[in-house]
Amino acid sequence: HAAVQQQHALGFRRLKVYSNLSAEAYHAAREEAHRLGMVVTGHVPEGGRSFDETGRPRFALNLAEVVGDGFETIEHVEAIAWHGLEGALDYAAARMLARQIATSKVPVTPTLIAHLNLVEVAQSGGAYAYRSGVETLPPLAQVVAAPSIARWASEQAPPARKKHEFYIQFTRILDEEGVPIVAGSDAGIFTNVAGASLLDELELLAVALASPFKAIKAATATPAEILGHAGEAGCLAEGCAADLVLYRCNPLMDINCLRLPEAVIMRGKLFDADQLRGDTGLRALALDHDNERTFSNILEGFAAQGYPITPQQLGEALGGVAP
Repeated sequence: HAAVQQQHALGFRRLKVYSNLSAEAYHAAREEAHRLGMVVTGHVPEGGRSFDETGRPRFALNLAEVVGDGFETIEHVEAIAWHGLEGALDYAAARMLARQIATSKVPVTPTLIAHLNLVEVAQSGGAYAYRSGVETLPPLAQVVAAPSIARWASEQAPPARKKHEFYIQFTRILDEEGVPIVAGSDAGIFTNVAGASLLDELELLAVALASPFKAIKAATATPAEILGHAGEAGCLAEGCAADLVLYRCNPLMDINCLRLPEAVIMRGKLFDADQLRGDTGLRALALDHDNERTFSNILEGFAAQGYPITPQQLGEALGGVAP
């Protein structure tokens, strides 16, 4: 209760919950959030897990009951399948689960690329985490993620890739049963580059939903509606925000077209192709990391949460990396 009150006092109006919450903690957080008028979103709490004699997981909280608690969205199709299907790759059970979620009217953010990138890390023995393109990630992200990279580098790739194919089909089933799909990429973690990973996700959604149009809608009109901005954002009509991406190709015919914007108009400012992709444009700025600012923001963030730490403590927590 106190943690939610603190978040509310800081000005937050959305509360993200995680899978590893105990049943007691989740119920308290949900109760306090509802009392304060906060929206609850995020992972579906498990309430604690155990395993039977066959290794099948059992959860203290039933997924179908939790999604009926008024979540704004639920995230990560692999976590939903793990929880709701108890780890089984069962298409019949997946369709039954999709119907339950559809009844609750809770949108799902599949984040297919988040799991696929982990599969690629496993397939490459960890090298994929350092592939070309990750230079725009803050260097600190790689340091913090070192244990996760090592863990996924040791995973067996074939079973993980089989799960990915199931998650693609499960996403299609969710859509077929009427579950609203929202595009998200879990950007910022060590495998998912902000911006680029959303394009990766849209390409996967175009396959999963068998429609580039549905994939693009999942990144525009659908989230605008869910967030209460229908008719203001994610649309092209009078009264909509005049933020546009312009292409010479047609992404409805080829979803890969999204990677080649000719121009972007955002908040009344025009960014042409040179500014978007040129050597001195926005990409160059993304490569110019300000590590001092990053550390300063982390320290300020801890202090704002009521847990001030020193630069020395932060460095020790990061394995000796000096702020």
